Amino acid sequence: MSEAHLVDAFLEMMSAERGAAKNTIAAYRRDLGDYSAFLGRRGAALTSASREHVTQYLASLEAEGLAASSSARKLSAIRQFHKFLAADAVRSDDPTRIIASPKARRALPKVLSIAEVDRMLALAETEAESADASPAQLAAAQRLHLLLELLYATGMRVSELVELKRAAVMRDASYLTVKGKGGKERIVPVTDRARDAIKAYVATLPPGLWLFPANGEDGHLSRQVFARDLKGLGARAGIAAARISPHVLRHAFASHLLAGGADLRVVQTLLGHADIATTQIYTHVLDEKLKTLVETHHPLAEAG
Repeated sequence: MSEAHLVDAFLEMMSAERGAAKNTIAAYRRDLGDYSAFLGRRGAALTSASREHVTQYLASLEAEGLAASSSARKLSAIRQFHKFLAADAVRSDDPTRIIASPKARRALPKVLSIAEVDRMLALAETEAESADASPAQLAAAQRLHLLLELLYATGMRVSELVELKRAAVMRDASYLTVKGKGGKERIVPVTDRARDAIKAYVATLPPGLWLFPANGEDGHLSRQVFARDLKGLGARAGIAAARISPHVLRHAFASHLLAGGADLRVVQTLLGHADIATTQIYTHVLDEKLKTLVETHHPLAEAG
């Protein structure tokens, strides 16, 4: 049976036995046609393709810039076709059996520059000390100043930050006890600036449980209100709202620490990541640092 007839038989089976829609059948026909043409250029056929041929085909799709999701769809069609050939004894093996599906690369996190964070911190501090603000405006500004200081000083998740209890402030406010995912607690150090901001802020609060009390049902500041206030501060500091969020500040904390020479394992601990693989999204910072290091200090760097 010719390759065209084999593809037709497979698509007929998909339609009759599995109820595949017309659009799905059409997509499978295009995908298998593309795969068959690739094999033909390498002197192979659908009935003789090896595992190496399949991996080479996937590599060619990646080289063309095809999205991982589209490559995965093509592989799905190829995988089902080869299973069909094996089930009908056209082939004795399935070359796709142990090939992993293409995975989308995690996008690099948005990160603010150190200068941009400094600008926001300076503005937050100025607004928290404004003599022209009403008592309510001043209280809100002082709260936002501390939230920003703590977020950039510790890299906490926004939920961890707004849910901080006053009891989490340890001894002289140099450390915080943070309750993270799964109820796991970790102790994080606090910068001198953030420590001073904590002391000044707490002195203005009435007795209570939460570090950032609010009138809502939870009794503490909501993530949404903090995110809104943070975007407003960013806009006043000349930074586009789309580039600002609590999570962006968490990314900035990690990226700036690594750029400054911190160990990846230390950053993992501070962020509260259970798996180092989660923290490795920031290794692009280390890659740039290593590249600069080699270009600056390699004995043959100037020769290039």
